[in-house]
Amino acid sequence: MPNIILNKPVLVLMLTAISVASAAAADSPVTGSAIFGVDAAETSTRKSAVETYTLDQAVDYALTNNPDLQIAIERIKQAEARLGMALSAFYPQISARASYEHSNNPAQVFAMIVAQRDFDANAMQSINSPGYRQNFRPEIIGTLSIFRGGQDYQRSKAAELGIDAAEFERSTVRNALVEAVTVSYYAYLTAQEAMKVAQDSIHALSSELKQTKIRFEAGTTLKSEVLSLDVKLAEAKEAEIRAANAIELSKISMANLLGLENSAAFSVAPASKLTRPSPTASFDQMRELALTGRPEIMAAARQVEISERELKVEMGAYLPKADAYVSYGQNSQSPGFSGQKDNVTVGVAVEMNLFSGFNIKQRVSAAQQKVKEMRERERKTRLGIEQEVKTAFLKLQEALARLHVAETSQQAAEEALRLVNEERRAGMATITRYIESEVARNKARSSFIAAHYDALSAEMALKKAVGDWK
Repeated sequence: MPNIILNKPVLVLMLTAISVASAAAADSPVTGSAIFGVDAAETSTRKSAVETYTLDQAVDYALTNNPDLQIAIERIKQAEARLGMALSAFYPQISARASYEHSNNPAQVFAMIVAQRDFDANAMQSINSPGYRQNFRPEIIGTLSIFRGGQDYQRSKAAELGIDAAEFERSTVRNALVEAVTVSYYAYLTAQEAMKVAQDSIHALSSELKQTKIRFEAGTTLKSEVLSLDVKLAEAKEAEIRAANAIELSKISMANLLGLENSAAFSVAPASKLTRPSPTASFDQMRELALTGRPEIMAAARQVEISERELKVEMGAYLPKADAYVSYGQNSQSPGFSGQKDNVTVGVAVEMNLFSGFNIKQRVSAAQQKVKEMRERERKTRLGIEQEVKTAFLKLQEALARLHVAETSQQAAEEALRLVNEERRAGMATITRYIESEVARNKARSSFIAAHYDALSAEMALKKAVGDWK
């Protein structure tokens, strides 16, 4: 009993110090460094080397540095290049060529003599035994496609649609990226709050456990109270480990989204103001907005059109093809060029495939099946987006309900702590009860903040489902 009387002032001082520390921690902003127990001096030293991002800054940085978005931009450039390749079929194709022949074949030698403009009466006398003769021919050849069954036109239109599809894919990545960065940002802040509550609980429970052990040794309390506090302290330490892991995982996730190789090279600034989210339209209105505005649906529709154009390309193989060509060059027995021996050939060639071993038929059949596949993909995309909007809408409603419950619980915990504090001052409540009430108040406050972050994340998910960040 003397030990208990002697320790009462000490307990009161410790309790006062815990209360002041808890209040100061609740009123001060939590930074990424504080959650790992870094002191103020070290934190100020690191600030010069560590970049701190607000939510808007993180989103802006991700939109300029995220690898997935850069990949989507490169795909747009590839689609533009494919359009240029398709349009090249409408331009003349010009090439240069030089050839050399050496033969004693009478027919070839006679053609060489005529082309070289060396034909005379002596050439007729030795036509059967002309001997060896050589022929050098430099020439420039130009060809122009006149008609290819509409294949060139359909390919160019498919390439134009490919650019549109790539643009919509970039919008899809952007839409998902903004939502992912926002959710990771709020997850990081939620983990910080959980870490703060766990550390406060560990501090309070450790102090109370120490005093309870003293009372147990003095024979004024039961062993069960010591064991109960041991269990609660172990639970608080487990919660601290989970919170620390959640912080690291959310930092790694944000670093990946921001395109940063080192997650330690940045920290997250606390949210300056938390707005209360609420649906701005009914579910039917949001569903209609998503089905008409989501880039995934537009990209799927473009893929259907592309497959239809590709089908027309394959069907064009049944039609004839016509090409115009021109060749300018000379034939001589020695290298070089002489304007007196030049010659020009101009012509038009028409070609039509009569039988290809059923190759054209099978290619047309494959293109027809692809059209059906793309149409089913478009339908699947519509169904998936409708489900996503419904899920996001319901989760926001659920998150708002949890937020209301958490807010009520926080108010009740604050009032309970106030009443217990008054009872303690009157000597009617034990220190254990006060500490438990304080820990419960901290948990309720953290749960309210976490519920608020969850509601904001649910709101971002609904905006993503509607396609708000195209």
